[in-house]
Parts: sequence; structure tokens; C-alpha cells
Amino acid sequence: MCETNALMTGLVEKNSEEQIVWLPVGYMYKQVSARTAWLKAESVEDIYSVSGCISHDFGDWINEWKHNGYWLFDRPDIMESIALQKGIDLSTMQLFFYRASAREWDTFDEVWLDYTPEPSFETNVQPPKETILEGYDVVSFSCGNQCECSPLSCNHLAESIPVNRHCLFERYEDALSLLHSPELKRCEPGPYRLFEVHRVLST
Repeated sequence: MCETNALMTGLVEKNSEEQIVWLPVGYMYKQVSARTAWLKAESVEDIYSVSGCISHDFGDWINEWKHNGYWLFDRPDIMESIALQKGIDLSTMQLFFYRASAREWDTFDEVWLDYTPEPSFETNVQPPKETILEGYDVVSFSCGNQCECSPLSCNHLAESIPVNRHCLFERYEDALSLLHSPELKRCEPGPYRLFEVHRVLST
């Protein structure tokens, strides 16, 4: 389990060539989808992908303009207020907290690029008290703001790449390896960011 202090610290993970600094980027309530027959990955039970293509976000939140500069939410209660106004039942949904790599991978030039939260939105992510780190995802950001596609689920890469039961990488090293894989070039255009996917136990 992960506690508040660890989640808010820029943790540096190293391998032989690269280092990853993880930044807290926000929360999202999602309607988690079970694996359906179109994804032929028998080890997968459900989809915890950051992308909203399969496990959808809790509602039409963008037009409320209450998200932060990472196009997620600083606190769960902001989403809960939106859901109350719109009559959305969150009781069947799962609350996730995300940390993302501080840089994004340009698949065309094959270099790491800096990015920042969109300055027109306030960004002040409040950490959860307790989470479970469920795995790691790779997410496209061709428009530079909102999370787009997760190749493991959206592009069926989980059918040929080992993943856990939530359609996530078990280790960040495996997510990092995908960035350098030719398989990624056949997916959505980048750049791509790495994500830690935390299931929130207590806020």
C-alpha cells in the first residue's frame, strides 16, 4: 500500500539508461469494464486503463471546467459535486489516483520532452491517505492535454504483451520498454506518458 508522503514525493526510479520522476497528476472516478471477448487476453479480468475509451470516466466532466491543468481532478469531492448536480451514481464506480512521468516520450524523434500542466487551470493535487498501486499504463497525449488512448487495451497490445489482471504492466520497467518497442509505432500517435495507477482506499 502507498501512503500520502510517498505519493507526493517526486520518486526517481532508475534503470541502466533512463530515470523516471513520478508526479502526482490527479484523480478520476471510472466505471470499470470487465474484459470483453474482443480483447483476447485471457489473463485480463477487467480494464483499469487510464484511457476512458473502455472503462469510461464518471460523466461529461470537461464542460464543467473544474478539472486541473493535467485534465484530471485535484480532489475527489470536486467530481462528487459534479456527479450530484448531474444525478450520476458513483457507488458502482472506482476511484483512481494517478502519478505520471514528469516527461513524455516523442515516438517520432525518440526523445524525452518536458511538459507542464495547462496554466489556465489551477493545479493543486491533494494526496489520498491510502492507495494500492495496481500497475502501470502507457497513455497517448497527441493533443497535449486530456488522456487519450492506452495501447494495452485500445490497440489490443495486451494480447501479445504480458499484463496483469487489470490490463496494466506489473512493473514500470515493462512500461518503459514499450516506449522503445516497434509495436508502439503501430498504435496511436504520441507523445506518450507513463502512469502509475493507484486504486484509492481512503481519501
